[in-house]
Amino acid sequence: MESDDWDYKAIYTSIVTSGSPQELKTRRVACQSNLLKQLNVIPIEEWMLRVNAMHDAIAEAAVALSEAQMIEAGHGPPPCAYSFIVFGSAGRKETTLWSDQDNGLIIEGEPEEAKEKYFEEFGIRLSLLLADSGYEKCEGKVMVSEPLWRKTLIEWKEQLTGWRTQFEWEPIRYLIICSDMRHIAGDRSLSEQWLDFYHEGFVDNPKLWTAVLRNTVRHKATLNLLGQVLTERFGDHAGGFDVKYGLYIPLVNGVRYFSLQHGIRETSTLERLEALSKEFNHLPEGVRSAFLTALKMRVNTPYSVQDGLLSSSDFASENELRNRRLMSELRDSLLLVRRIHRVLQRQLRSAERRQL
Repeated sequence: MESDDWDYKAIYTSIVTSGSPQELKTRRVACQSNLLKQLNVIPIEEWMLRVNAMHDAIAEAAVALSEAQMIEAGHGPPPCAYSFIVFGSAGRKETTLWSDQDNGLIIEGEPEEAKEKYFEEFGIRLSLLLADSGYEKCEGKVMVSEPLWRKTLIEWKEQLTGWRTQFEWEPIRYLIICSDMRHIAGDRSLSEQWLDFYHEGFVDNPKLWTAVLRNTVRHKATLNLLGQVLTERFGDHAGGFDVKYGLYIPLVNGVRYFSLQHGIRETSTLERLEALSKEFNHLPEGVRSAFLTALKMRVNTPYSVQDGLLSSSDFASENELRNRRLMSELRDSLLLVRRIHRVLQRQLRSAERRQL
C-alpha cells in the first residue's frame, strides 16, 4: 500500500467484484470518502486519475450486474457482442465525484427486433443501476437507455453520417459530444471501428469543420472590458463564479477543436494538450496551467451529501473568491480563455469567407 493509503488494485478489485447494486454503492461511498481525504494533498492530475479509475470500475461492475439481472429476469445472456462507451467528462477522464451519466452502447451485427428488445431492457436496467450508484440521469438524455445512443454499429455509422452532413446546431452538437467517446466495457473492437469511422468523416470536409467551429465559439463572457472577473449577479449563486461553464468548458472546447483538427485521438484534455504541444503551436503558453486551475476549482466547489452521495452546483462561492491567490489564478486563466476564443473566432471568420 502506498504512503497515502491508496491501494489502487485492491480498491479497483473490490468495486468490480461487487455482488449487488447495494454493495456497489457501498463500495463507491467508501472509495470516494478515501478520495476526499486526498483532495488538495496530492497533485490534481493524480487525483483525477484516481477518481476516474473509480468511475470506470463502477461502470464495469454495473455492466456485469446488469447482465446478471437480465439472466435472472429470464432474458438470457447478451445475444451478441456489444461495447459500453462513455462521453462527456467520463470520456475525457475528467469526471468529478458528482458527475452525471453520459454513455451509450454499440451493438454488433445487423439490426434485429429480438436484439433491439434485449438491449432496450438492458440499457434501461443499466441506466437505473448507475443512477442508484450515484450517477444522476443526464438532462440531455445522453444515456444507454435512450435509442439515440444505443445502436448497432451499422446504425451508428448511418447516424454519424447524417450528423456530419447536416450543419445545423443540434446534429453538430451531437457530433461534438461523440468526439469524447471512450470505451469502458465489452467488445473493444466495436469501439475502435466506431472511432475509425467517426474520424474519417472529418477528412477533407471543410464545411463540417466550419460548422463544428461555429458551435465551439459559443462562450459565456467571464471578464469585463477592464479584465475583471464577472460573477453571478442574481439568484442562488449571486456573487459566485460558474467554474464549469465560465472556465472549464471553454478550455475543453478549444483544446478539443484543435485536437480534432489535427487528428489527435486522445480524449482527456491533458493528453490532448500534450499531443498538441509536441507538434502544433496553436495554443498560447500557460493553457495547461489554466486547465489545472479549472480542474482544481471545479472539484473544490461546495457540495452537499445525501445518503453518502455528493452533488454540487459547480459554482465557486463568493467567500472562496475572496482568496486573493485564487482570484489571481482565475483571472489569469480567464485571460487565456479569452485569447483562445479570439483565435477561434478569427479562424471561423476566415473559414466563412472562403466558403462564400
